[in-house]
Amino acid sequence: MIEAAIICLALNIYHEARDQPVLGQIAVSQVVLNRVNDPRYPNSVCRVVRQAKYSKKTRQPIKWECSFSWFCDGKSDKVKDLDAYRWALTLSGRVLRGEFAPLVEGATHYHNIFVNPKWAEKKVRVGKIGDHIFYRWER
Repeated sequence: MIEAAIICLALNIYHEARDQPVLGQIAVSQVVLNRVNDPRYPNSVCRVVRQAKYSKKTRQPIKWECSFSWFCDGKSDKVKDLDAYRWALTLSGRVLRGEFAPLVEGATHYHNIFVNPKWAEKKVRVGKIGDHIFYRWER
């Protein structure tokens, strides 16, 4: 199970944050773990990363109906930058071992600075790292 969690978290780092500073990559990973530990979300890294609305007919994720956009944006999820993916694998293992202090105050959401999702109005902004703004639920 740990190996699957490392791979799923690494894919999320790779697709969501490979162009971000290391702290941003850690923060994106911590959002996944915060969701795993929140009863409103699935209880495993892979289930959180793959959380989506799925078509009953095709059993594929419905475009733009995913927790993390890379998973259902219609683009290929094939890894093209092997160095970035290897780094993401290393970093995801370290995050899962708890080697980093919390950076995002329990955030369960984030978005790129170039978008303005409706859900952001209903969450508490906790900070910005790189090109991502992080949010948590109201307490």
